[in-house]
Amino acid sequence: MLTTDFPTGSPCWIDLGSPDPAAAAAFYGSVFGWTFRSAGPEAGGYGFLQSDGRTVAAIGPLTEEGAQSAWTTYLRTPDADATTKAVEQAGGSVRVPPFDVMDAGRMAQLTDPQGARFALWQPGAVTGLDVVSEDGALIWAELHTTDVDAGFAFYERVFGWRHADLPSPGGTYRVVSTADGDQQDATFGGIAPVMGEDQATAWTPYFGSSDVPAVVARATAAGGTVLMGPEHVPDVGVLAWLADPFGAPFALIKGEPPQES
Repeated sequence: MLTTDFPTGSPCWIDLGSPDPAAAAAFYGSVFGWTFRSAGPEAGGYGFLQSDGRTVAAIGPLTEEGAQSAWTTYLRTPDADATTKAVEQAGGSVRVPPFDVMDAGRMAQLTDPQGARFALWQPGAVTGLDVVSEDGALIWAELHTTDVDAGFAFYERVFGWRHADLPSPGGTYRVVSTADGDQQDATFGGIAPVMGEDQATAWTPYFGSSDVPAVVARATAAGGTVLMGPEHVPDVGVLAWLADPFGAPFALIKGEPPQES
């Protein structure tokens, strides 16, 4: 499961790029009770989404030409420059080369060979999110891709990820773990095929929820859209996929993410 130890290759940060960060922050405040705290006048409108004063995510304006509102998953690295080179050698592409984020850390924006966008985070003063694996916080990261085997092979080459294929409705589900530690304990996400021609290859964050239907109801009342569910998946829990008012997909889960048996 995700922990704030953030071993190399694990998701350690998520942020939302939005055409209207203030309105998007208000939406997620209605859904999860999050509050917004600006990162300061030098941050260009970027700020932190917090629960009880603890950062669970971040939000800022869209910065890339042609970008659509979406959540970005950041993967931990001890050396953003070296990992960026490894991404290029493995067939990925660099959208934004490594740069320092004041004293917080060093980051880069990248794209995997199948087209999924992600980022790197080399910690400085900020090691990662303050809280994960709780209600209203990141609990699981899922990649939907056009080629599960090739998608996994890329991240395996760059980060040394391990995997286990588990039975799921309609096929198998690839659970992924970081390179180090007990494989089951190091599990943090999964890889699955895209669910239709209209779904983009992308990373999607799952947020924990003890009452998925209630969160879905709050999201729709605040202007969000239900993409799937809520539905019960045996041995997994209750799931739902949503989109915020600006089209950024995110997911909810009650119960433990899939675990290797």
